[in-house]
Amino acid sequence: MGIISNKVGAIFIPVSDIYKAREWYCSILELEPTYEIIVGHLCCIPLDNNGLNIVLDSKIYTEDAYARTPMFHFNTDDIHKAYQFMKDKNVEIVTEIEHGHSFNIKDPDGNMLMVCMISE
Repeated sequence: MGIISNKVGAIFIPVSDIYKAREWYCSILELEPTYEIIVGHLCCIPLDNNGLNIVLDSKIYTEDAYARTPMFHFNTDDIHKAYQFMKDKNVEIVTEIEHGHSFNIKDPDGNMLMVCMISE
């Protein structure tokens, strides 16, 4: 292994309110919103067992700091169920299901995210 690992450990997301963001992200990921708020502005939400985390950070947030294009995508096994789930959660859906496998959403701070069906 090289000096710099080819493994991503965390994806930082600027959020205006760390508590509200923790609630929202945990809600769409169907996780309990019990993750600790660290030093008043950080919240690490584990995404898998390989060490990848979303790091919500209210200290790096400014009104123009939101991601205008998807920074990453959440995987799903069923794009239609995922789309309906987001609709039911009143998540802002930016695109319809595109090419039969993905759609974009926005978090409450306007960060663009994607949901994508991955074929095995």
